[in-house]
Amino acid sequence: MEKMIALTIDGVSVEVPSGTTVLEAARKAGVHIPTLCYLKDINAIGACRMCVVDTGARALQAACVLPATDGMVVKTNTPAIRKYRKTLLELVLSAHDKKCLTCVRSQNCELQRLCRELGVEDGEAFAGVTNKYAIDDVSPSIVRDNNKCILCRRCVAACASVQKVGVIGPVMRGFKTAIESPWGLKLNDMACINCGQCITACPVGALHEKDDTAKVWAALADPTKHVVVQPAPAVRAALGEEFGLPMGTSVTGKMASALRRLGFDKVFDTDFAADLTIVEEANELVERVQNGGVLPMITSCSPGWIKFCETYYPDFIPNLSSCKSPHEMLGAMAKSYYAKKAGIDPKDIVVVSVMPCTAKKFEAARPELGHDGMADVDIVITTRELARMIKEAGINFNALPDGEFDSLMGESTGAGVIFGATGGVMEAALRTAYETLTGKPLEPVDFKPVRGTEGIKEATVKIGDLDVSVAVCSSTGKAAEVLDAVRAGEKKYTFIEVMACPGGCVNGGGQPIVDSDTRAAVDVRAVRASALYKEDAAKALRRSHVNPEIQALYADYLDKPGSHLAHELLHTHYTRREKYTD
Repeated sequence: MEKMIALTIDGVSVEVPSGTTVLEAARKAGVHIPTLCYLKDINAIGACRMCVVDTGARALQAACVLPATDGMVVKTNTPAIRKYRKTLLELVLSAHDKKCLTCVRSQNCELQRLCRELGVEDGEAFAGVTNKYAIDDVSPSIVRDNNKCILCRRCVAACASVQKVGVIGPVMRGFKTAIESPWGLKLNDMACINCGQCITACPVGALHEKDDTAKVWAALADPTKHVVVQPAPAVRAALGEEFGLPMGTSVTGKMASALRRLGFDKVFDTDFAADLTIVEEANELVERVQNGGVLPMITSCSPGWIKFCETYYPDFIPNLSSCKSPHEMLGAMAKSYYAKKAGIDPKDIVVVSVMPCTAKKFEAARPELGHDGMADVDIVITTRELARMIKEAGINFNALPDGEFDSLMGESTGAGVIFGATGGVMEAALRTAYETLTGKPLEPVDFKPVRGTEGIKEATVKIGDLDVSVAVCSSTGKAAEVLDAVRAGEKKYTFIEVMACPGGCVNGGGQPIVDSDTRAAVDVRAVRASALYKEDAAKALRRSHVNPEIQALYADYLDKPGSHLAHELLHTHYTRREKYTD
């Protein structure tokens, strides 16, 4: 039985398991202790000292790394502690680029909020010499601005400990300390997988996505261009947060209306292409199983994961599904199938993807993802960038009526919707693979063993006479654990789903920023995923291959899954990459 201890925090008695930190105990007691470098399950190093408390010891101690003890009496809000925290903030600001009005994180910055709460007014108490850094904006996905960095190391922990990539870390010492890549290289020259988890971990504006909204505005203003837009499944589960709606609110209809109000010529849905991906991917899996192909087959929807595999596990490249990711498939169809139907020159079509993912920006520029000299997707913006465009256009998002997607590539099933959650691709593929292999209808369609936010999930699924062993990984760190086990012969699977981001796309690097206090109290991944599962459950059609628009696409254009034309437009190949370039 777990040993319990009792302590008092600001006069509030609380009982917690032995091994609990004072910060965790305070939260259980309903006592707020401010933090800056702390990020639940990712970074607890006591570096910023914002969470200091008085336990009667000779010095104030950091609550995030201080174990609670039985009978401990803790004070969190004495005049001395408040003065200490305010001084710390003033010291941080003395080396900080305080251009808050033009910062992408203004009004959603943890440093800004703490300064407001603790009464720090101008940040000039310790004004003096500051370090000046060149902005690293070479990457197609991520911008690093060390002039705003507060050295909290949350990004370092996310990159190294969660993703097992580790392309940034502290260099130099003392006043010259900075978060950099080795040898002074740019992120683009490192084995960065462009996942953006460093961005979501950053409490300030030192890391943010490459802003491509100007390109979208320019395309919309160009009368010679026919601009098509497609939002990913996970976008609808989080976009509402940017407009004050509760986390977990699905805003599919309002999102479609907002995109139309922005002036896009056609509003298609990446969910349609998720269904298309499943039909092609399930067909590929069945072919591999029946014809002795390379197993386990591994999903290819997450570009951060693909780049991680190409760089760190290139021996698994033959295991990757050859399917393009959903938004790339829709881009290919927009510039072939739709262009033919609409009588538009494909070169005049601009495809804009709204993604929860910063790695999609890198993916869209891959030379393998295009045809006839055209990229499948021209511009990628994140959920955050779309929100900024809606606000810039003066659209009252919450007052919008629910709109619809355009036909031809706007219909989707529940299987397409759940792509945004970890396990969703696996579940959607199994729904279609089951009926493909058995020829029988699947009832019920839910594969609940692959749901949930655990980093690794395993299951054995009975499909006819075949036992299909599957694994689901979310975060490249967890993917590495699974691949190491497969490589060592310790595990044997038929099918593996990998999402680069913990929890899947709902927690992608381009989603709305969630502060550390909220992340400590709420499982963001589960709450956002619940919106997708609710949409799935409410859909009349829940298996990708029964989508009437998918059936029409094959009947009118592609012929059948895995056809020559399908391979030409919907499949690709991958490339071994070096860990860094010199």
